[in-house]
Order: sequence, then structure tokens, then C-alpha cells
Amino acid sequence: MKKIAILGASGSIGTSTLEVLRRHKVKFMLVAFSVYSHKELISDILDEFKDVYLVACKDVNEIQDLVKKYPHVTFVDKKEGLIKVATSNCDTLVSALVGFVGLEPTIKAIEQHKEIALANKETLVAAGEIVMAKAKENNVKIVPIDSEHSAIFQCLEKENTPKSIILTASGGPFFKNSLEELENVSLEQALNHPTWKMGSKITIDSASMFNKAFEIIEAYHLFGLKPEQIKVLIHPQSIVHSMVEFEDGSIKALLSVSDMKGPIAYALAYPTRLDDVMNPLSLDEVYQLEFYKADFERFKPLQLAYQALKEKGIYPTILNAANEEAVKLFLDKKIKFSDIYRIVCKTLANFKNDKDITLEKIYAADQSAREYVRRNYQ
Repeated sequence: MKKIAILGASGSIGTSTLEVLRRHKVKFMLVAFSVYSHKELISDILDEFKDVYLVACKDVNEIQDLVKKYPHVTFVDKKEGLIKVATSNCDTLVSALVGFVGLEPTIKAIEQHKEIALANKETLVAAGEIVMAKAKENNVKIVPIDSEHSAIFQCLEKENTPKSIILTASGGPFFKNSLEELENVSLEQALNHPTWKMGSKITIDSASMFNKAFEIIEAYHLFGLKPEQIKVLIHPQSIVHSMVEFEDGSIKALLSVSDMKGPIAYALAYPTRLDDVMNPLSLDEVYQLEFYKADFERFKPLQLAYQALKEKGIYPTILNAANEEAVKLFLDKKIKFSDIYRIVCKTLANFKNDKDITLEKIYAADQSAREYVRRNYQ
């Protein structure tokens, strides 16, 4: 039985992971998890998954009733708590935190030779070179959970070296809107994703296309390809999750319903497949699959992704930090939707790149970029 720890158990990936574990109790055992703000879920999870011995939360002082109710469970908090969950007595860590906060716990888990089921794309966006080097050094396989990267990972299994990969993007709710129309979109409109139910941060990133920009960077690190081998297509139905093109001209694609339990189950059980994971795709009900060229003038964050792969160094770290802070401002209704891209560009322009990267420099660059955005746009 494989022991599982989850960073971010209350998010969309975390709750889907719990559902996979629930359906396959003979194969998996939950031993540790973290919950940040939704502390009311801790009791429900502990009552169902009896083998949990470690829980990380925002502040242990806020949940003293749970500490007394579950004396067999160790409760930890803050950043140190996340690291303890990541390095717990688990075989596989599901890294499903949102944002840069997921980097250090994931690195600590790799250093402890834990298998990584990765949903926290910021880990590779901000520090991909270092993370992949550590994974290689510790003989740790990172299996992606993002639907697009999972699709590519599955398409590449036992195949020849690809000529290119094609990341599909739903385009979010605004892919047919003009740049002028985007100036006045509301928060509610941006959070209304047409095909996926996700957390607020990733939903906004999907609407702005920063999510796809980050996935380009993530794919670069995961699959060891050149930037020009990574392509993007707009696919509004979110049925074809990504594709791989081979030298002979053939293209291999992975199709399924829009359900994250599929990629999660594959990452947890790799290289086998589990039954009772998600509803099958009924092809006779799929009347049309649409694909559109990704307009880089319309979707300018995609340009920043390729620029980040060219610049390397701390450039991707600053890109990620500036976007995280700008999205927070938009969610708080302090800036317009179109300001997210502008703030990211101005932040990037304010910093000189340092290509001789270390983890310490990455942490410092992340903090400096955040302080710049807060100082100038709060």
C-alpha cells in the first residue's frame, strides 16, 4: 500500500486527490496533509482517513479544539508545517499548493527521495533548473498532474523522441474578446471559466493566459525540449488535453472529459492505470472539436514565457512573483484585469537578470519582486 501526503488538501486538486484515495483504499493510505484557510475540513478528513498522523495548518493556536479531539495526530503550522508534511512518512507527495510557497516543501521532499506528483507549476516556473537537477541527483521521478502535462507524459510513454509538443488551452472566457474589450471585464466574468472548476488564482491565470505561459515553462523543464518545440493551440472544448508530434508526421493526443481525477490517479498509480476514476468520454456525443492558432499579440503572456526561457536566471522567478501579486490585487478589486499583464511587465523591467542562480537568489528575487508590486500598486 502506497502512503500519500497532500500539500493543499482543501483545494481543487487536493479534494480530487481525496476522492481518488477514497475510491482506492486498498492501494493508497493518506498519512499527512495540509489545509490553510479551510480549517473546518480538517475534522472531516481525519474522521474518514484514519491513518493520518500529521496535519499542517495556518496556525495551530486557532484549532486547539481539534488538537484535543485528535490526540493521536500531530498538528504543525506555518512554513515549517508544510515542510514536515512534505518530508513525512509518505511514499508520494502530492504537491498541490498554489504559488511560490510550494517550492521549498517540494525540494525538501525530493531531497528525502519522495515521489512527486506535481500540480504546483510555480515550483518549476520559478526554479525549474534547480528542481529538475535535484530530482535527477536524488533519482526522483516527477510525474505531472496538470492535465496538459499529464497528457504529454502519457503520450510520450514508450515512444520515440518527439518532434514537438502541442499544449492545448481552453482560452478561458475571453479568448474571442478584443484587447479593448478586456479593459473592462469584471472579476465575476474572469472567474467564470467555461470548462474547468478550479481555484480563484488559477482561474484568473487561465483567463489572462498566464496559466498557459507558465505551462510552457513547466513543459520545458519536465520534458527537456527546446522552446521552439513547445507549441500552443486554443481548444475551447478542453477534450484534447495536449498532443505530441513525431518526426514521421503523426500526432498522438490524449482525450478525456474535463476531470482532474484522471491525471491525479495516473500520477499516484504510475505506471499502472486505475479503474473507477472518472466518467468515460462518449465520442458519439462530441459533435465538433475546434482548434485555433494562439495569437501571441492577443495572448501576450505567452510571449513572456518564451522570453523567460531565453533569459533564464531569475527572470522566470520575477515573472511568477509579479503575476501572483497582481492577481491578488485583481481578486481584491484594486486593479483592472488588463493591469495584471502591465504590472508584470513593469516589474520585469525594474530588475536586472542574474543568470548565475542559486536557491538563495531565487528566494531573494521572489521577495523583491513582491515588495516592488506591493509598494507601487497597493
